[in-house]
Parts: sequence; structure tokens; C-alpha cells
Amino acid sequence: MVIQGNLTPHLKAQFITAWSQGDPRKVIYPTDSKGQFCGQVGSPLEKKPLLFYFNILKCASPLVLLELQCPTTQICVERCPDKFMTLVKALGNKDDREYYKQFCKEGVDMTKGAPEILKNGLCPSLLTPSKNFTRRCLPALESSKGVVTVGNKTTFTYDRDQSINATDLLEASKKSNVVVEARAVAMRIFEDYTQSWHWILLGLVIAMLVSLIFVLLLRFLAGVMVWVMIFMVVLVIGYGIFHCYMQYASLKGIAGSDVTIRDLGLLTDFSVYLQIQQTWLAFMIILCIVEVVIILLLIFLRKRLRIAIALIKEASKAIGHVMSSLFYPLLTFALLSLVIAYWAITAVFLSTSNEPVYKVSNTTECMYSTNTCNPETFNSSNITTECPGAECLFAFYGGETLYHKYLILFQFYNLFLFFWCANFVTALGQVTLAGAFASYYWAFKKPDDIPAFPIFNSLGRALRYHTGSLAFGSLILAIVQIIRVILEYLDQKLKGAQNKCAKFLLSCLKCCFWCLEKFIKFLNRNAYIMVAIYGKNFCTSAKDAFFLLMRNIIRVAVLDKVTDFLLFLGKLLIVGIVGICSFFFFTGKIKMVEVAAPSLNYYWVPILTVVIGAYLIAHGFFSVYAMCVDTLFLCFLEDLERNDGTADRPYFMPERLLSILKKSNEGGKTVD
Repeated sequence: MVIQGNLTPHLKAQFITAWSQGDPRKVIYPTDSKGQFCGQVGSPLEKKPLLFYFNILKCASPLVLLELQCPTTQICVERCPDKFMTLVKALGNKDDREYYKQFCKEGVDMTKGAPEILKNGLCPSLLTPSKNFTRRCLPALESSKGVVTVGNKTTFTYDRDQSINATDLLEASKKSNVVVEARAVAMRIFEDYTQSWHWILLGLVIAMLVSLIFVLLLRFLAGVMVWVMIFMVVLVIGYGIFHCYMQYASLKGIAGSDVTIRDLGLLTDFSVYLQIQQTWLAFMIILCIVEVVIILLLIFLRKRLRIAIALIKEASKAIGHVMSSLFYPLLTFALLSLVIAYWAITAVFLSTSNEPVYKVSNTTECMYSTNTCNPETFNSSNITTECPGAECLFAFYGGETLYHKYLILFQFYNLFLFFWCANFVTALGQVTLAGAFASYYWAFKKPDDIPAFPIFNSLGRALRYHTGSLAFGSLILAIVQIIRVILEYLDQKLKGAQNKCAKFLLSCLKCCFWCLEKFIKFLNRNAYIMVAIYGKNFCTSAKDAFFLLMRNIIRVAVLDKVTDFLLFLGKLLIVGIVGICSFFFFTGKIKMVEVAAPSLNYYWVPILTVVIGAYLIAHGFFSVYAMCVDTLFLCFLEDLERNDGTADRPYFMPERLLSILKKSNEGGKTVD
């Protein structure tokens, strides 16, 4: 098979390269000034999981934002300091000296004087009460009436004659870890998930049951369900507009509700946005636009709805005879999960396959500042004499070898393989479903002429005969997708450029490749259907599918898209029903279950999770319907071109389609 001969060696080579060079510990554990991991199991620092900064004020330096590392000595400690103490004070008391020593470098002689210890950078000059946050000891800051304090103090003496303001510590604490706020939000979101995960699972189960019931109803009441679906979607969106208006009106006159979103800026507490009128006005306008667009489309396409409903009825009948097709998306989901897991693990190993880089750090002007250095030979170099007080500190993970220089190319290559494999899995599902539904359409007597186990037989044919075609079609799409990613990468790199011509050219390329990707996805889907029907290679199938669609461009543009639109309305209806129910539950608006609703930081977290999960579940069910409709549609077009209703070439389409198209078979024979 082509996929095994060409794709597998690339996966193995990249897997070996990434896993032999990578080290995921760099993502998990904080790193001290020597590049050692704090708290790593099995290491000498196993019992020292926290990172302590000698002088956290230096973390306010712009260097932190550039290299994500504070230009101060950092060591691993067992616990954070819990009281104020200066080195001078600690040296005068035996108990304080032992307490202070745990925040100094190993092997320090505390009997020496403070000037000598500080000159050699062996101990911090000051300890402040700190708390563990993201495995880092950060000052225990408090805010009361706009005044920042540390241990009830706004200022305190630093090394006898220098005074420090608590506000300076606050700024340094924020910059000491550029993801502090993001981690805080992430922790609150994680807490919400721990409180509501069982309710989220219940919501997803309900979404699955609603989707299954909807599909079963389509099987027996397709025509009625389509019109009910259209009416319900319009009704649900209408209720959304009404709810947004009521929220907008209720906030009128309340102090602070007239603040704009731009004035608020980016806040971690997203519930604040729901307390201003502009948010609900924006929601209401968006829903109104969606409602108007849907109504206009229904008005202009009303004449094509009959054929579209007939196709959906036939698709429902086909799925009824091939019920196993509804469970095939589970296999696709499992295979995609493996592909995503491989890509994510390899990306982590690649991103951590660097070596520790050390740089010269100095508080005063120095010609060697930020230069690369070696901590083992630094003390004996001439840098310490020319730049008094300079230190060789761990800066970041990087490297100067050829491998490290082209590490970004390995990441792009890993992403390219991800696109290729993901597209292959999707293509395999499309060919499998298309083969099963095509066997249904071309069976003259249904269900007698339908082969046994159509999904299993179609999957076997795809794996045995068509893997080369699937790999080739997936390769073309993956190349276009990776080019789009590269263009986005270049766009980010060139954001500061002032060349308007280059920006315009880049924007045009991004637009063109976006259109090309959509076209290739559409062509591939129909090519795979032709592969499943006739068993020809990808290029021949793509050509036949393209010219068949071009010869029936009006039917393709109207009929096929109308059915896609109706199926999309079905997904919207399921998502809307589940979303509204989850909104009322998690916000405590349902009195019967108000006590059962969990207490959350952000109630939108479980709601959004349920809504996205419901959409994915509904999409999984309706993707089978969409593939069935597309397959039957291409078979329908082939049937019209190949047959004329005579005894030798009878139509295979069902009677309802024949009556709508005003065609018939000789002798009144029609397909069952």
C-alpha cells in the first residue's frame, strides 16, 4: 500500500528524532539558574519543588519579556519564606541564620560577613513573605482600598539604606511569570470543570440522545421533520433575540452598564461583560442578522425544497437499511484522536529538545551583558574583573547546532504529517460511507440487492484497493494547508514591517490559498465518492466528478446546497435546544433543580463546553447524513446521464424522485 510505503518511514524518522532529543520535563518543572529541574522525582532536588528569586525586583526588567527569564539568581527551595528578614539581621542570630540559609546557595559559609556573601552572590539580601503560585515563590501581596501591601507593610527597608515600595514588588511579581494571569484563569476554569464535569457529561449524553432521536424521526417522518426543523430553528433564534433584548432593557439605567467593551479592555472575569448593555446589544444584532438571512434563504429557495426533501427522505431510507453507518464516526473519532495525540506528543518533545543557554547578567553597564557564557569557567574568566558583580545565569533553552537552527522546520514537518494523516483518516471515512450508500442506490430491488454488511465490505475495499488514492488526495490537501500555516507564520513575523506592498501580496496569497483549500476539499469529497463507485484512481475519479458536476452546475449550486443548508439547520436546532437547557440549568434559573446546580467561577465554561460538544456530536450524526446525500446526489446525476428509463437502461432512482422530475421507466417499473 502506498501509504505504508511512503508515509510510515517519515513518521518513524521524525518520531525517533523528536523523542531522542526532547525532554518534556522542561514544560512541567521550573528551572533554577543552573538549568536544573525543581521537584523532579528521582533527582537531588526532588524535595525542593519551588523556585525562589534572590531579587524579584529584577524581574521587572524588559529582559523578562524578551527571554522569559528573570536576570537574577534562582534556586530551588522546599518552602517559600513566610517572614521579613534581612541578611544583616539573620547573621546576628543563630536561629535566624539557619532559617535564612535554606534560601542561599549550597555550601555557603554563614559565618562570613554580609558584604562578602552579597559580593559573591551567595544569598539574597532580603526575604519577604511569599506564597507558592505556579511553583514559584511570589510576594504575598494584598490590596486594600487601592493600597498594595506585603504583610501589612507598604514599604520596608532593603539592605539598611534602600527603601522598597510594595507596588514595585507587585510589578516585578507580574513580570516574573508572564503567564501568571493566564494560569489563574486556567486554574479557575479547571476548578469549574471539577465541579461540573458530571453535569457536562450528562449534557453531552442528552445531546447524543436528542441527535439519535432526531435521526430516527427523519427516517420515518423526513418531510414533516424538515418543516418542523425549519420552524423550530426560526423559533429558537427568535427566542434568543427576545432574551437578549430583555437583558438589554433590564440593564438600562443601572450605574456602569453603559460602559463600552473597549473601555473595559481584556478582563479575566468574563462575567463583567454580561453586566453591560453593549454586550447584549451585540448578541441581539448578530442573532437578528442570522434570523433574517435564514428567512430570506427559505423564501428564495422554497421551490427547490421539494427535491431537497426527497433526497433527505431517500437518505433517511438508505441509513435505515445501513444503520451501522451511524456508528462509523466513532471509528473516525478514535483514529483522529490517535493522530492528534501523536502530533501533540511529538510537538512537545521537539519544543523541549533544546540545551540550556547561559548569559551574562549584570546590574551595571557591561560590554559582555547578555553574552553567552559557561557557568563552569565563568568565575575564572576576565568578565568578572571587567564587570564586577556579573553573574552567569541560566537564560533559556536553545542551541547553536544545526539541529537547533532548523528546529522550526521540524515543527512544520510535524504539522504537515498531522495534516496528511488527519486528511487520510477523514478520506477513509468518506470512501467507506460512500461505498456503502452507493451499493444501496444501485441496488435495483431494495433491500434484497444490498450486500450484507455494507459498511464492513466498503471499509475492506477502501483499505485493500484505494489507500494510494486516499493518500494522494490527502497529500494535495495537506500541502495547501501547510502553505497556509507558513503564510500565517510569515504574516506574524512581518507584522512590524512597513512595506504595504508586501502586506498586500501576503493578504492576497492567504485569500487565494484559503479558496484553493475549500475547492480541493469539495473536489476530494466528490472524487472519493467516484472512487467508491467505480474503483478508479484518484485523478481519473476527480476529473469525472468535476465534469459531472460542471454539466449539472445548476443542480449542484441549488439542490445540493439546499440539502446541506437543511442539515445545518438540524445541527443548529440540536445545539440550540441543548444550549438553552444548559444555560437555564447552570445559571440556576430552573427552580426545580436550582439546588443541584454547581457553584462556579464562570458559568459559561460548562455551557460553552456542552454547546461545543453538542455541535460535535450532532455533526458526527449529520456528517453521515451529509455523506449519504452527497453520494446519492452524484449517483442521481450519473443515473440521469447513463439511463433513459427504457427496459434496457431503467432509472435506479426512487419513484418520488421520478415523479418530481416528471420521468418514468417503461412499463411503469420503478425502483422499490
